[in-house]
Amino acid sequence: MYDKPVFITREGRAKLEDELKFLREVRRPEVAERIKAAKEFSDTVDNAEFDEAKNEQAFVEGRILTLEKMIANAVIIENNHGHDIVRLGSRVIVSDPEGNKEEYTIVGTAEVRPSQGKISNESPVGRALLGRKIGDEVDVVAPAGLIRFSIVDID
Repeated sequence: MYDKPVFITREGRAKLEDELKFLREVRRPEVAERIKAAKEFSDTVDNAEFDEAKNEQAFVEGRILTLEKMIANAVIIENNHGHDIVRLGSRVIVSDPEGNKEEYTIVGTAEVRPSQGKISNESPVGRALLGRKIGDEVDVVAPAGLIRFSIVDID
């Protein structure tokens, strides 16, 4: 599951802890109550409500286990490094040959949010950017083909 280090920001770890607390304190009791009500309503054989509640319980319990492992293996990404090289936690602005700019923040897999510009250090673009400097040209092999970026800024 998550036996390897999970690179995450302090903010990301706090979000995981909040989700874990919510699942333990709110969702787990809600699902248990749904199971109890479904049992009282009728026999558990051919009881769709009971089956659905049990499936939801399995999902909630699985997510709780996943979050516990992620938190236990969390390695906090420190943002106090220099701005000379792309590292985990860096905010990077890149430019394509046409001059279009994109901004990415390099994060661990637990915090990936492409719509917010948060990309994984394990993604093709993330791997290509790690260790690079301002002015470096970066080639990324993507499903759409070869993409070339120039690093404009690192924060």
